[in-house]
Amino acid sequence: MPYLDEIKKRRTFAIISHPDAGKTTLTEKFLLFAGAIQIAGAVKSNKIKKTTISDFMEIERQRGISVASAVMSFEYRGMNVNLLDTPGHKDFAEDTYRTLTVVDSVILVVDSVKGVEEQTEKLMKVCRMRNTPVIIFVNKMDREGGNPFDLLDELEKKLDIKVRPLSWPISRGASFKGVYNLYDKTLHLFKTQQKLADIQPVSISDLKDPALDEYVGNEFASQLREDINLLDGVYGSFEKDKYLSGLTAPVFFGSAVNNFGVKELLDAFVEIAPPPGPMETDKRIVSPEEDAFSGFVFKIHANLDPRHRDRIAFFRVCSGKFERNKFYKHVRLDSDVRFPNPAAFMGQKKEVIDEAYPGDVIGLYDRENFKIGDTLTEGEKMTFKGIPNFSPEVFKELIHTSMKAKQLEKGIKMLTDEGVAQLFLMAQSGRKVVGTVGLLQFEVILYRLQHEYGAECRFEPVNFFKACWLSTTNQAKLDEFCKFKADRIGRDKDDNIVFFAESEWMLHHYIEQNPEIGFHFTSEYKNDLKE
Repeated sequence: MPYLDEIKKRRTFAIISHPDAGKTTLTEKFLLFAGAIQIAGAVKSNKIKKTTISDFMEIERQRGISVASAVMSFEYRGMNVNLLDTPGHKDFAEDTYRTLTVVDSVILVVDSVKGVEEQTEKLMKVCRMRNTPVIIFVNKMDREGGNPFDLLDELEKKLDIKVRPLSWPISRGASFKGVYNLYDKTLHLFKTQQKLADIQPVSISDLKDPALDEYVGNEFASQLREDINLLDGVYGSFEKDKYLSGLTAPVFFGSAVNNFGVKELLDAFVEIAPPPGPMETDKRIVSPEEDAFSGFVFKIHANLDPRHRDRIAFFRVCSGKFERNKFYKHVRLDSDVRFPNPAAFMGQKKEVIDEAYPGDVIGLYDRENFKIGDTLTEGEKMTFKGIPNFSPEVFKELIHTSMKAKQLEKGIKMLTDEGVAQLFLMAQSGRKVVGTVGLLQFEVILYRLQHEYGAECRFEPVNFFKACWLSTTNQAKLDEFCKFKADRIGRDKDDNIVFFAESEWMLHHYIEQNPEIGFHFTSEYKNDLKE
């Protein structure tokens, strides 16, 4: 296998969490420990003027939240790491769900004070559906949070997964002393805002060692010994195979804002996390060890650099070797394309590369040839699966408010191509309807249309409950239904028929009354029909 060594060195993962759990802060600290940046930024702070690498869009800086996934590629301990920082807010969940189809593993951040929150549960369900290996980082241990044993119980119950702590906190909040790393038998003493050079773990291979009492005090040392005995009895030993199968989640504790527990997590991650794995297409399973190159687009971002009005397709390499300036088959367009300036990412910053291997996430400059889900190969006709558009839940009509119609048309097309929202053209009235999974996306659309395209518009609410893609085994029945519900029939940007139900009850009624018509809630229904 010519690329086997390169594949073994790759780790491609996403960091996910509920908003404000510390996900983007942890991302920054990973980059800091890896030497990829010199100073960690702040998600939102009046004191720290440097913003985070992953939250590079102006609206992200203003709101203090992530609204789009960001890619950071860096080296750590001989490994090539591709880190994808995802939006935590539920209104941007579709971007996060698509990102989870790209990665080989996940780090899930949980706030020790708030415990498992709603969005955490939803994201974990997506991971469980794909059996994605998950490591859990319990953050903010320097605050007065829940009892660690209670947190473990909550994790297992709400996330439907077995857990196994690989580090353990010594107290919490104001009396937080540090963590004991069960994976490598070292003690890490807590200091607020400690510098990287100050992080010097102490080897404590035997918890009976009296040195433990000297470091943390008799009371905390006794409690730690008692806790570890209980952990070993209840949770048993860590089994890597169960983690890789998505059955067990290792748990680490720390405080990302204080640089604490981050290095231990990163060290363990690069050691136990899986290298790139196989990917499913509509024809077959693709192994990363295959000689022939293949990969797919999972995200598009226009104006990553506003000065150059660029449009970048984020691309996951699945097999073989990608080479700069080499021609590849664009499967959907059935044409050959090449890329003179493929790039690796560090948030908004890009660096031209000559080659990439399975697991790598790279940027391809796009002249509006790509859509999310597009596949590149060395000639084989296949399409990678699992990168759908989801049925929107909030709908508004797009209303022009300025004379800049061309800018608005271009802007809304670009943003819907990115997957920020979906654009529908109503068959009867010709109205343009934008659908999203959350209200906050409309704020992002308005902001970006104005600041990136110089176009303004407004949105008027539309009384739709759900959008469904339609299919049928009886074209006459479908034509009859579309005529009957003409005021609620539209087309998506790919000219697929979409039905807009007025209520949940009516949707179920139409499904029951029309057994020969398929009502689908993701755009992947065409792949499902082929099976």
